[in-house]
Amino acid sequence: MLENLNQLVRENVQDAVINNSEIPNEQNEEVIQAASTSIFDTLKDQLSTGNVGAVADAFNSGNAENSAVAQQAAGSFTDKLAGLGINAETAKSIAASVIPMIVGKLTQKTADPNDSSFNIQDILGKLAGGSDGKFEVSDVIGMFNGGGQAQQTNPDGTAQPDGGILDKLKGMFN
Repeated sequence: MLENLNQLVRENVQDAVINNSEIPNEQNEEVIQAASTSIFDTLKDQLSTGNVGAVADAFNSGNAENSAVAQQAAGSFTDKLAGLGINAETAKSIAASVIPMIVGKLTQKTADPNDSSFNIQDILGKLAGGSDGKFEVSDVIGMFNGGGQAQQTNPDGTAQPDGGILDKLKGMFN
């Protein structure tokens, strides 16, 4: 998936990156990879922290460019560009133009039945950390119950929280 995402970025950043005099040519590939990993890591972070709604919104809203995923990925990308020594204003400008566009194109490709470059089930499988790279309901359940670990009990017989999303939600109502 990351390789396909790199290719998607590469195909769409000619003016913003390749033809940008503020990005040294020898850093073009690093910038492309930084954009891809920023998007991938943001999607993974959103799922692992239980913000499934943000991921679903990005893929279903038809407005992925303005989604929380695009905003977080743009911030991450800006930081990575700054780490490469790119001027902060230039980094912000590039991130604001590149990341929302790429997130939008990614969601369009996953929704297009005639485009097999991105499959939403494969993406979710990679993001959910399925050992086989396939999306399974058990992978999502594992995210909700702390990785599918058996729940431990306290000496008084009450359940110990295992750190899953459901336990975090339960803690809100205590």
